[in-house]
Amino acid sequence: MYHKTVSYRVFSVFNNVFLTLISVLCLLPLFHLLMVSLSSTAPANAGLVTFWPIGFTLEAYAKTFDNANFLSSLWVSVERTVLGTAMALVVNTIAAYALSKETHVFRARNIYLWYFVITMLFSGGLIPGYILILKLGLMDSLMALILPGLVAVFNIILLLNFFRTVPKDLEEAAFIDGAGHFRTFYSVYLPVSMPVLATVSLFIMVGHWNAYFDGIIYIKDASKLPLATFMQTIIVQADMTKLDPAAVANLSQRTIRASQIFISALPILLVYPFLQRYFVTGIVVGAVKE
Repeated sequence: MYHKTVSYRVFSVFNNVFLTLISVLCLLPLFHLLMVSLSSTAPANAGLVTFWPIGFTLEAYAKTFDNANFLSSLWVSVERTVLGTAMALVVNTIAAYALSKETHVFRARNIYLWYFVITMLFSGGLIPGYILILKLGLMDSLMALILPGLVAVFNIILLLNFFRTVPKDLEEAAFIDGAGHFRTFYSVYLPVSMPVLATVSLFIMVGHWNAYFDGIIYIKDASKLPLATFMQTIIVQADMTKLDPAAVANLSQRTIRASQIFISALPILLVYPFLQRYFVTGIVVGAVKE
């Protein structure tokens, strides 16, 4: 039976305490926002709320969900995240499957691989990107937020390295049974790649949900702004014109902002626990090249 040494036990205790403190420090700001959003106007404006609500009320959330601009932005972000994640997974996994093959199977592999890698170092820039979206007629559309970041080379590298760890015997058995590359990809590679697929999905979802800058550039119609851009205009630019005037008059701007920030962070917080068990495996295996 393996006996843990004293030094190992000390390290484990220190590590657990340290990580617990880091977790608490990460959660405290969000918890403080929740308490502010549940407090009444006067204590919130006076800065008296810390980690317990003063004058408990749900009026800020009621006003937030009555705000048509907030709800439309929330729906745009949901559409963008769901559609963008699905499209990116399809494109990136297919590209990674092809690039995971040896050169004697896919002769142009190295050419395409370097073509992708170079885009990690150089890009066309902001102005050419804007002109391209403008000329394609994608301004004020959902595709303007999805297509520019559809291919993520970092995710492709994670996926292709994971695919290269799949035993060749499985692929050869599928070929012997008459399967082609698409059938092998769909029936062999995808079912055994759940860890890396969940990891990449989380990266893409978080990226789409938190992205605000492309909304500022490509979306001019306030009703089509994603939630992150909507929040940026209210919090950073202090543009309160997108809020319900009655809500601003009757409630503290601080409580309304706190409720909106908490609601905007909630979906990712709810999704992450379901994908967390795949996260470490997907990162470690996908990042190691054999």
